Amino acid sequence: MKAGVLLGAVAYDPRVVTIWEGMREHFATQDLAMEFALFSSYEQQVEQLLRGCIDVAWNTPLAHVRVKRRTGGRAPTLGMRDTDRDFHARLIVRRDAGIRGPGDLAGKTLAVGSRDSTQARILPLHFLRAEGVDLQGLTLLPFDTDLGKHGDTGASELEVIAAVAGGRAQAGVVGDYVWVAEQAAGRVPVGEVEACWTTPAFDHCMFDGRTDLPPEVGQAFARALFAMSWENPAHRRVLTLEGLRRWMPPREEGYTSLEAALAEQERG
Repeated sequence: MKAGVLLGAVAYDPRVVTIWEGMREHFATQDLAMEFALFSSYEQQVEQLLRGCIDVAWNTPLAHVRVKRRTGGRAPTLGMRDTDRDFHARLIVRRDAGIRGPGDLAGKTLAVGSRDSTQARILPLHFLRAEGVDLQGLTLLPFDTDLGKHGDTGASELEVIAAVAGGRAQAGVVGDYVWVAEQAAGRVPVGEVEACWTTPAFDHCMFDGRTDLPPEVGQAFARALFAMSWENPAHRRVLTLEGLRRWMPPREEGYTSLEAALAEQERG
């Protein structure tokens, strides 16, 4: 094998080991040696990428934007999932709360996910502000679960759904993925809780490289990534576990709303 890559990923679930062992096996067939290192938080992963201790990091949107900001945009982006493009969050409500959209939230209790979750807190609140909602006129019920995982576990979103279903909050915000999955599993009370508004689209995870990653190594990584096919049963097993059908080229336009939301937070 002509090149090697040390990849960082966050251990938010036991299946992460299975995913990256499968990816490592595939990369070996593409003449690219890949090893992976697991981190307990995205903050640690980002620091190790910036120090050059790992070559590539599989980052959440928050981690990705932090990397781009701290490197002045010099960190190369290598790829993303098809499901990372045009992600959304939902405003869910109790049907008996009289909420038909963001304009009806005044005076209500809004359940939100972890403070480092892009889809369950940062961007939904940003988009609600853009809709004219005065967040000072709401009571926020936060669930800061699994901090450092940036919402990957989905635990805080499950708490949001439970809070709305149980009447602790009249409304809540969750990512599309968790909402659809919980509905499909029959864990959302039919006729009691519904989604009444969807945020604008934004992009989710991204592979970021260290700033001095040799271009030929980044290109080899991308070629190996894009060589995975849903039609290949061995590939499909890994792709299913990672929640995609196809790896896609990177794009930056889907992160502008998150950049704006972080700037809002910094201004206070």
